[in-house]
Amino acid sequence: MIEPVVRGSAAGSVAARLRAALERRLPAATELRRRLHALPDLSGEEGPTRDLILAELPGHPVDAVAGTGALVRIGAPGPAVAVRAELDALAVTERTGVGWASARPGRMHACGHDVHLAALVALCHAVDETSGTPPLIAMFQPREETYPSGAHDIARSASLAEHQITAVIGAHVQPTLPRGEVAATPGTVNAAADEFTVVVRGRGGHAAYPHLTRDPVIALAHVVVALQRVVSRDVDPTTSAVLGVCTLAAGSAANVVPDEATAGGTVRALSERVRDQVHARLQEVADLVARAHGCEAKVSITRGEPVLHNDPGLATRAGAHLAHLGLTLSRPLLSFGADDFSYLSAVLPGLMMFVGVGDGTDARMHSAGFLPDDGAVRDVALAMLAGYLAAAELT
Repeated sequence: MIEPVVRGSAAGSVAARLRAALERRLPAATELRRRLHALPDLSGEEGPTRDLILAELPGHPVDAVAGTGALVRIGAPGPAVAVRAELDALAVTERTGVGWASARPGRMHACGHDVHLAALVALCHAVDETSGTPPLIAMFQPREETYPSGAHDIARSASLAEHQITAVIGAHVQPTLPRGEVAATPGTVNAAADEFTVVVRGRGGHAAYPHLTRDPVIALAHVVVALQRVVSRDVDPTTSAVLGVCTLAAGSAANVVPDEATAGGTVRALSERVRDQVHARLQEVADLVARAHGCEAKVSITRGEPVLHNDPGLATRAGAHLAHLGLTLSRPLLSFGADDFSYLSAVLPGLMMFVGVGDGTDARMHSAGFLPDDGAVRDVALAMLAGYLAAAELT
């Protein structure tokens, strides 16, 4: 088991030395963050980003994982705490105007992954430089933004057992929280997230002779409207879900009734029971409404991330450390966003924290103007440290 080096009278000493070592590493981490931000790699293509990170951590054992990812051990063999950071960027063209903006058009760290990576590198150095600390596994994960998920692959690999990982910690920037606040909420914090496609097939023809066609456009329009009642009328109002139709496609000419029309969207739910219920009603409603219009509907659903649950013990203990590290524990934060960290927390005690980067602007994650300031590196690193200490104590 992990030695109880951060319990009792030694707890303050170890935490204080780790924090001091972390603070010393922040200037280099900030510079690293800017380099990462300028050279983003898309999901599945993160090799250069991974290699840039590994060059900052020479001399430590490295295992390849999930294709372009890596696990780096800091410390001796034996039971260890894992801390996750994501390698990939988004297909967004940056519009921030900073001198270290993305040098790759159509690619941008618009979700804060550059901040997370730099913060984890700083934590690695702090643990390495501080005697008496439990082993740390730095989990540099690919493909957080796309399917197939990198965390899914890691969770189902032999790596977790081989490294004797006892808990996994994550921290993510969150612009809806003010700077200096961190949410470490016990229990459910993120929804399960799935994608669906509805294809309605009819019989096309000349728009001047609608009676000779079976119009899939009209049928799909009614399907979309009918789907809006699934959550409001089929789901228990004391629970929560989202069913959103976000894409529509049909036809290629103004005077031609097409043979088919397509809609796509997302299903979000905070429990597996409600998730399955919405899936079933989605299929049933699409089928029955399409048939009422003389068409047929085919529904395909891609199951994505499961519900993300935070281990209550980890959340409570990390909250105490956040206060000692000078951060403010925020109100509980529950979101219908999703993160594939949930695959990891489904197989290990896990804690995902949300680190406030709100600055009074309307900058949103995944937008071309999203750019947390450099102070976010420090706050995320301290949150990771709080989670690392909590996991070491509780395991």
